[in-house]
Amino acid sequence: MFADKGPAFQQLAAKIADEIVAGTYPEGTAVPSATDFAVFHQMNPATASKGVNLLVELGALYKKRGIGMFVADGARDLLRSQRREEFRKQYIEPLLREARVLEIDDTELHHMIDEHEEDET
Repeated sequence: MFADKGPAFQQLAAKIADEIVAGTYPEGTAVPSATDFAVFHQMNPATASKGVNLLVELGALYKKRGIGMFVADGARDLLRSQRREEFRKQYIEPLLREARVLEIDDTELHHMIDEHEEDET
């Protein structure tokens, strides 16, 4: 089903969020129902519903009663902002802490990043 990164409902929410950020589900468009996600990913419908509801609580999805679930206006920006903050906490803060321990100043750190970029091309 998914990579082992937490409970299945969180993995489903992350997958849907990835698809919103990537533009697979543009703002204002319908997304598959929790039942459809459950069938496709071979998971319990209650688990799929819990994953979808995480995105509703976040404000990325909204329900139209009797019609279905839709991507909210601003969802892409909301999710990107949230992911940028997670990126900062998960990668940038530890990088800067380690740079301080190793006495790497900002100039040298920027130089290291630039060198890495050049090596990648």
